[in-house]
Amino acid sequence: MPDRNISKSVIKRLTVYLRILDQLIRRDVEMISSKELSNETGFTAEQIRKDLAYFGAFGTRGAGYNTVFLREKLMKIIGLDRKTDIIVVGAGNLGTALTRYNSIKNPYVSIAAVFDKDPRLVGNRIFDVEVLPIDQAPGLIKEKGIKVCLITVPAQEAQEVADMVADSGVKAILNFAPVKLTVPEDVHVHNADLTIELQSLIYYTSAEEERKIRLQQEMKDGKPAKTFPIEDE
Repeated sequence: MPDRNISKSVIKRLTVYLRILDQLIRRDVEMISSKELSNETGFTAEQIRKDLAYFGAFGTRGAGYNTVFLREKLMKIIGLDRKTDIIVVGAGNLGTALTRYNSIKNPYVSIAAVFDKDPRLVGNRIFDVEVLPIDQAPGLIKEKGIKVCLITVPAQEAQEVADMVADSGVKAILNFAPVKLTVPEDVHVHNADLTIELQSLIYYTSAEEERKIRLQQEMKDGKPAKTFPIEDE
């Protein structure tokens, strides 16, 4: 059973370490220190040592970490030492893209099923996965013991889907709908809001000083800032 005292941020950093270790092993790097791992990841050496210490002692003082050994241990800690069956609810453009990507590029998961309520999408195939009616989801979740679900439905439908899959036994949800979900305490939700990520990225496309000057000038002139209409979700 996962230790609920370990924060989400620690687990996310472990996946970053794993990705870096994959790259190091491909480059035939056998040993790496926490300082060198810090240079590769952007996290401090102290933070890396602290994160790994939650789960055991994996390094050798003065020598660092064996990359193959540490990768093996991280795989087991995260649960990637075996393939995990997951489902996708929402077979629109995003759901289809995620299904395609994970079917081809993600060796750690297997798409057990894709669901949608739109009769125009039900029956379609995404590679070898058939889109099934949403009302079949609870039965399949229980039958196959599915614990992970990707939600790619519109915001107004996401909570209903979350309730359904949680009631059926799902314990981890990756939510792509732009809405906060309410779930039982034993269900983990990670939100992946692509719109927010893109909007925050735009911040870096113009100089900070330039923005400050523009805002100050608008306030001085008494002009309201330019706004855009709010789009319906």
